[in-house]
Amino acid sequence: MKIEQIIKENQGTIVDVRSYAEFMGGNVVGSINIALNEIPERIEELKNLKAPLILCCASGNRSGQAQHFLSQHGIECYNGGSWLDVNYYKSQATK
Repeated sequence: MKIEQIIKENQGTIVDVRSYAEFMGGNVVGSINIALNEIPERIEELKNLKAPLILCCASGNRSGQAQHFLSQHGIECYNGGSWLDVNYYKSQATK
């Protein structure tokens, strides 16, 4: 299944891995903020979120790092790239 479809159908959880300050400057409605550097210590919390996780950041670099790390821990997740792209797909969501 494509990431766009997962987002549009509200099938998982959107996790923004930018810093809190960046997140507060704009974010995807309904997303949660767990900064990249906090992911290792919050792994149990991430395991309990509705899967799959759609990870996003400013450009896709940090979310790519998070996706690699979480995949190694058995968490189903995808790199959604820029939060702006994820936000665009979310705006097309089927309610």
